[in-house]
Amino acid sequence: MISVEQVEALPLFHRATIPADYLDPMGHMNIRWYIALFDQAAWKFFGSIGMSRPYFEEEQGGLFALKQFISYLAEVHVGETVAIRTRVLGRSVKRLHFMHFMVNESRQNLAATLETLTSHADLAIRRTSPFPARFAESLDDYIDRHEQLGWPAPVCGVIQP
Repeated sequence: MISVEQVEALPLFHRATIPADYLDPMGHMNIRWYIALFDQAAWKFFGSIGMSRPYFEEEQGGLFALKQFISYLAEVHVGETVAIRTRVLGRSVKRLHFMHFMVNESRQNLAATLETLTSHADLAIRRTSPFPARFAESLDDYIDRHEQLGWPAPVCGVIQP
């Protein structure tokens, strides 16, 4: 199992304290909020390489989600603070494979992971397309750094870039 200390070596892209309206009738955070928190981290991660609203609007480039695999590892309750950290696992000319780790900072445990496969897209024609060089280079920098972590990502085994 991956430790919180190992995950904390990854870049932080989102932090939130869980409000009462995130809870489901069983008293823990509902699955839709896990996805919402992971989504907020994803947009900040994309922004870290320059893929933000100006790029989407002015250059008509973007991303399409292709596959996601979520693992729920520990409950999250109201008032607890979670942090989303991201690891870039690999890429091809058009696709990106990455993983979010949700750490419950209040309990110091790993609450969930989200493994994702996305594709760069030409939004003008709504089709996948190669990553522009500037984004590919930034992603490769992340990949190089994350390959040096010394621990394997707990991937599902079916997602390939």
